[in-house]
Amino acid sequence: MTDVPIILLAAGQSSRMGGEDKLMQPIDDTPLLKRSARTARAVGPVLVALPPKPHPRYEALKGLDVLPVPVAEAAEGVNASLRAAMRHVPPGAEAVMVLLADLPNLTQLDLRAVLQARDAHPENLIWRGATANGKPGHPVVFDQSLFDQLSGLRGDEGAQKVVQAHAQKVYLHRLPDRNALLDLDTPQDWDAWKKNRAPE
Repeated sequence: MTDVPIILLAAGQSSRMGGEDKLMQPIDDTPLLKRSARTARAVGPVLVALPPKPHPRYEALKGLDVLPVPVAEAAEGVNASLRAAMRHVPPGAEAVMVLLADLPNLTQLDLRAVLQARDAHPENLIWRGATANGKPGHPVVFDQSLFDQLSGLRGDEGAQKVVQAHAQKVYLHRLPDRNALLDLDTPQDWDAWKKNRAPE
């Protein structure tokens, strides 16, 4: 287990799912959100950015040792979630991991591998998961020196502005296949993923 807090971004509106909530879609009878939160919690303490209450996603997290963080300005986009979650990061944290909740192929081993890259390459400020062929993805670990910048972001671009500002201090750690990038945003994405999914 790490003491690096993990921010799980789960306050999006699933706008491309035709009225369905992608994070509540079942995988082996478990909602994707719960599955992602369990994966993260096996690695470290988890802060889950969520839409304002009431919302079914809170029920999906019941019984898990994670901290739900309601995002009052969730409609603004992902940076509202980052700002809200960053307010709950312990003052002494040396780094924070940011993780999307809709990446079903990411494993505990993947998350740990990116955290280990931080220890192996301490000269950097950002450590990021990548696909097997080197395309940047998730998770992304940020050094504590960047916390103020993360806390000041606005809009829906995510932390790309911070990553780009420190491009020379980003370490990419390749993860298997497309684990770092394969997300499920549409019903077509879900259908394709289920069709190609290897049995666990």
